[in-house]
Formats: sequence, C-alpha cells, structure tokens
Amino acid sequence: MSTPPREATHGFAFSQDQFRQIVEDTLAQARRLGASDAGAEVSEGMGLSVSVRKGELENVERNRDKSLGVSVYLGQRRGNASTSDFSAAAIRQTVQAAYDIARFTAEDPAAGLPDADDLASAADAARDLDLFHPWAIDAEAAAVIAHRCEDAALATSALITNSEGAGVSAQQAHFWAGNTRGFRGGYASSRHYLSVAPIASRPRRRGSREQDMQRDAWYTSMRDAAELASAEAVGRYAAERALARLGARRVRTGEVPVLFEAPVAAGLLGSFVGAVSGGALYRKASFLPDALGTQALADHLDLDEDPHQPKGKGSAPFDDEGVRTRARRVVTAGVVQGYFLSSYSARKLGMRTTGHAGGSQNLSLTSRLTQPGDDLEAMLEKLHRGLFVTELMGQGVNMVTGDYSRGAAGYWVEGGRIAHPVHEVTIAGNLKDMLRDIVAVGADRYAQGSKTVGSVLVARMKLAGA
Repeated sequence: MSTPPREATHGFAFSQDQFRQIVEDTLAQARRLGASDAGAEVSEGMGLSVSVRKGELENVERNRDKSLGVSVYLGQRRGNASTSDFSAAAIRQTVQAAYDIARFTAEDPAAGLPDADDLASAADAARDLDLFHPWAIDAEAAAVIAHRCEDAALATSALITNSEGAGVSAQQAHFWAGNTRGFRGGYASSRHYLSVAPIASRPRRRGSREQDMQRDAWYTSMRDAAELASAEAVGRYAAERALARLGARRVRTGEVPVLFEAPVAAGLLGSFVGAVSGGALYRKASFLPDALGTQALADHLDLDEDPHQPKGKGSAPFDDEGVRTRARRVVTAGVVQGYFLSSYSARKLGMRTTGHAGGSQNLSLTSRLTQPGDDLEAMLEKLHRGLFVTELMGQGVNMVTGDYSRGAAGYWVEGGRIAHPVHEVTIAGNLKDMLRDIVAVGADRYAQGSKTVGSVLVARMKLAGA
C-alpha cells in the first residue's frame, strides 16, 4: 500500500498507525452514542510552493493541514462534523456534534453508507498504485529550479520582455478512512508542479509606440518529481507559445470547423462527464438526461476509465466512500454505457453506485479513426480551413441546456497551415451537437489532470469575430 512506513513518516506529523487509531476511536464513540452507522476519515497534507519573477524571489509558502471528518447516521438521518484537533476530547465533541445534527435532520431515503457488497475489501484497499513520491526539496532548491525555468523563457528571444513569474510546488498527503460496515483503507499520495508564464511584446507597427503584448504559459505536473519535464524545456516552450501569438487579430464572423488543442479538448470531456454524473442527473440539471444506452458522442469514439493506472493523477483503489473502483468502458462507439454515481446519487436514481464519489478516474477518449501519424500537423490538415483553439476564456457553458459560448484565442488555419494568430473571438454551439460532431481525434495525446485526449476536431461551430 502506498503509505509511509512506520519508521519514516516523510515529514508527516502523524503515522498511519496513529490515523488508524483515531478512526477506530471515532467510530467507537459514534456507536456509544447510538448511531446506526458512521464513517470517519482523518487526513494530513503538507507542501512547499515557491515563486519567482524577473530573477527575484517573490513568494515562499509552506502549508500543513490536518482534518478529521465524521458522518453519523440515525437511520436515514445524517449529520456531519469536522475538526482539526485530534485530541480525545475534540474527537468526542466532534462525534457528538455530528450526532446532534443527525437528530434534527429530516429523513432522506437516499442517505446511508454504501452497501457492504460495494465496499472495497482489505485486498482492494491495499492495492499499490505507486502514488506516493515525496520530493525532498527546500525553498532554496525550488527557487533555483523556478529561476532556471524563467531564465530559459526570457532567453528564448529578445521579444520575451516580461514574465508573470515561474513557480514550483511540492505537495504530499496521506489519510485513513473507515466505517461501521467494515471498510478500512488509506494511502499516501503526492503531486508536484512547475510552471511559467512569459510575456512577448513588440511594436504593433514599425516606429509605433503602441505595443503588441501576448502572454502564454506552460506547466508540468507529476506525482514523481523525477518525471517532471526539465525547467529549461518548460520555459522555452512557454516562450515559444507566447511568441507565436504576436500579431494576433480577429477574424470574420461565420460558421467554421474548430480544432481544440489537446489540453483544451479535455474541457469538452469534462463537460460530458458532468452531464452524465449523478448529481446533475437526479437534479435534472443535465443536457444529457436518460443518456444511458443512447448515442451521445460520435459513433467512432470510445471512452475508457482505468482507476488503477500506476502513478495516474486520477488513480484510486476506492472512491471517497470506500467503494471499490473498477476499470470500465464508459462509452462504446458513441453510446453511453455507464454513469458516474456515488451511493447517494445512485439511490436517488434507483441505480447502483459506480464508485465515483469524488469524480472520474483516469479517463481516456479515443477515436477508431485515429492513425498513428495523426499528430498536430496532420490534424491541422484535417481542419483545412478554420479555427485552431489553444485557449478558452469565461464560463459560458449551460449544463442544463448544453448551450456553449466561450471566448477563444488560437490560430486561423488556411489550406491546412497556420496563417496567423487569432484573439478576441467567441465560439458557440450546443454541447449535444458538438459531441456528436467530433470528426477526428489526434494521436497527440495529452494528460490534463485525470483526462487524456488528443486534439479534437468539431465539424462546425459559430464563430463571432470582427
């Protein structure tokens, strides 16, 4: 199991054995009060974040937090309380608070712990997914890496004239959870990050004092710091992206095909996940109601989920309720095979939990039409004439209707080649149509958080420009 060994806690203030005892004490107190069921989770997190700007150290932050959360059930009445004090007296007070809340809460037929058959077994919970890789780095060393990243960006071109800074973050956490139906489990995890945001500028016209300024950014994020991209590579690539945006202009209003760069395309996948998740479905706040067994995506698309991927950013042996996780095919040939349900949302829908309290786990969108050579250049050729989107702005997505309207920046493409950068435009459509109108997915796959997808080509969207 990915937990700190008893003799070395990697900087944590508490050992996993101490966490186990806190959970047992919490559950025992809930039973003494007369709870019909109870669940508890105790956690601790710590980390270091350092930022620099224009060669100067700008910020050093250290974080350390801990929490105990408890849920107490009196039949189908539920109460929750939490504390950051792990003393015996505080535990008793917290359990009492949750119990008192449950006493005065209305009954909810969907409330309750997961069914015992759905909970992860001891073997399930102990699955080692290689999620914990602490980074023994101090503020001075982190600042050196951030400086190298920003210096590489500034050295790329004389046109990189400024920077919003570079940052390094090293984070780690561990937890233990349990409930009165027999579940016990916990593990440690880590996440490390390096980013930079350079600014490119040049006169808009020869001899003009008016400056054309463009910003872009890039980052690398991994559970294992040894797998982060080099500081120099991140800096140079971020600078190249900013430089490529110089000379951006608006384009004419019309209907055009739109190619979403892979990191941006992950947002489309996120909208689909939100629409077929339990909370939106039982509240009838989804643009894809009753989607199970229906065609929601283009018929060449498949969506797979693998919660047991080693070092995966969305990997977990069990969900936030202790329900075992499973690899599955979510969409086959565009047809929805399953939802994303917690125990509560499943009961509200008259279904069974899918182990998704806490969200999706390592999703991968693929197309049966994708060829190994379908890199970004090939995808631009497929686009032929239209908009290549590399940045989206605003929150213009209506999850009830599917209406989609976002500010966008990127590049205008003519004859399969980039013609010039574009900014200050808006793209619009409806997600129901957009998902079905995906005509190609690139082989340029990119992992954005727990979602992996290549660039995505949508056949037609409305473009509002000049």
